[in-house]
Amino acid sequence: MSFPKDTGIVWDTAYLQRMKTDLTNGLGSKHPCAHNACAEGVTGIRDALYVLNGKWKLPLVFALTEGPMRFKDIQRSVGDITAKVLSKELKELELNEFVVRTVLPTVPVSVSYELTSYSCSLESVLMALKDWGIRHRRRIIASRKTGLSD
Repeated sequence: MSFPKDTGIVWDTAYLQRMKTDLTNGLGSKHPCAHNACAEGVTGIRDALYVLNGKWKLPLVFALTEGPMRFKDIQRSVGDITAKVLSKELKELELNEFVVRTVLPTVPVSVSYELTSYSCSLESVLMALKDWGIRHRRRIIASRKTGLSD
């Protein structure tokens, strides 16, 4: 599986090489997932995680679902993220076409960030992940209170 150069996905050279030579994730041809759809599925998940890696990208996209926001507003909304890390994450989201950065002609200059139409493709993923995270947190808290888990 390969992506055209103009997709906006930012890849490092080592990852691209691994992608070209190892579609089976090291499982080899004897494993049932080393064939067709399963290998493509594993590769698709690896690609998605490569682009959306880290603990901040999805929370940033989720925060921006409320509409365009300025840098400090995003930082307040997400919480506990340093300006340096936020800047890096926003640049990567912009490179991968999830966020658009707009410099506003104000004095002093202000910058606004908003989601692109392409980022809407993450909506079902974000909602499913949010719902699962809430259920998981409740489950862990409940199991620690009772000392039981299944």
